[in-house]
Amino acid sequence: MGVCVKVACVGGGPAGLYLSILLKLRDPSHEVTVHERDPAGSTYGWGVTYWRGLLDELGAHDPESARAIAAGSVRWRQGVAHVRHLTTRRPGDEGHGIGRHRLLEILATRARSLGVRLVHEQAITPENLPDADLVVAADGLHSALRTRHADHFGTRYTQGRNRYVWLGTSKVFDAFTFAFVETGHGWIWCYGYGCGPEAGTVVVECAPGTWAGLGLDTAPATHGRAQLAELFAHVLDGHPLTGPASADGRDRWLSFRTLTNRTWHRGNLVLLGDAAHTTHYSIGAGTTLALQDAIALTAVLHEHSALPQALTAYEQRRKHALLPVQSAARLSAQWYENLPRYIGLPPEQMFALLGQRHSPLLPHVPPRLYYRIDRAAGRSAALRRLKRRLGPKVARAVHARTLAGSG
Repeated sequence: MGVCVKVACVGGGPAGLYLSILLKLRDPSHEVTVHERDPAGSTYGWGVTYWRGLLDELGAHDPESARAIAAGSVRWRQGVAHVRHLTTRRPGDEGHGIGRHRLLEILATRARSLGVRLVHEQAITPENLPDADLVVAADGLHSALRTRHADHFGTRYTQGRNRYVWLGTSKVFDAFTFAFVETGHGWIWCYGYGCGPEAGTVVVECAPGTWAGLGLDTAPATHGRAQLAELFAHVLDGHPLTGPASADGRDRWLSFRTLTNRTWHRGNLVLLGDAAHTTHYSIGAGTTLALQDAIALTAVLHEHSALPQALTAYEQRRKHALLPVQSAARLSAQWYENLPRYIGLPPEQMFALLGQRHSPLLPHVPPRLYYRIDRAAGRSAALRRLKRRLGPKVARAVHARTLAGSG
């Protein structure tokens, strides 16, 4: 590693741990320390998802940790949607789920075996930055290191409309499962997926009016979870929902905040993972993007002899790679925010458009017409080419309008 001999990673999540692994694999002689404010073995969240392509990518950079992650994951090849008591199944790409705790355990064990120093229960702030050639802010959405210099980084948040809560369950899902339930206050839905041999993750989402109308905004956690378990009993099979409550005893319902930064580095400080960017949870890409950040940062640190050039190259490389993912995430979030536009379709059509929610064309074409075009494109090479040409043009136009509106 020509640029740095001493690296401090602030944040012991997947991004910081994987970066430390890759740096030590590149050059075992350099000093790499991961600083984590929480105690060892503690974490938040339930399961994370990823796709087969990421596993192949991890295998190319560190086969040992990739094998351990694969062994600790559950897999699925189907998507299942429950709408109005009707069930629709569709084959899909190979998906994987792993408990966040298990993922961090694998990465921490691998990092230690390579000589990475892991320091827990140590909060790093702008006032007590470690003495290092490179300081990596991998401390998440609420990064203290980024926040101190928010004007420099050009930090911007975009607030989503819907409310969501992240919960666990002992239900073991055999497919990635969607369930949409109509209530007297509007629709509420969940995403369920496996993350271990005896565990699953359930994300529940709804519009603000539904959230308040059902009383979920004020319900104690035990009451709210029991209500949700009853609403989704047909997919939970009697299994309860679990999760940590807030200090006020209620569940942690949030509205998603999409984070972007104009630049990702300042001096010898660089942003990684959620500290640099977030994408809506409905595309299941957060952990994947964080690990890919670590791969890219490791590569540029060995490709360049000067730190400023390396960090500039990292930022440019990752921003370019993120563009289509961020577009897909934005469109996915909007699809759910505009659920009434699609929920009245026959379930098979609705599920098909759920799978097409990343399309920049879909918001601009009547849903039934889009469904027919998409079906026809499956049989016509000319239509497929037209669809592929129009999609990026619409996406660029929407992106340009978004930038103009935020300027």
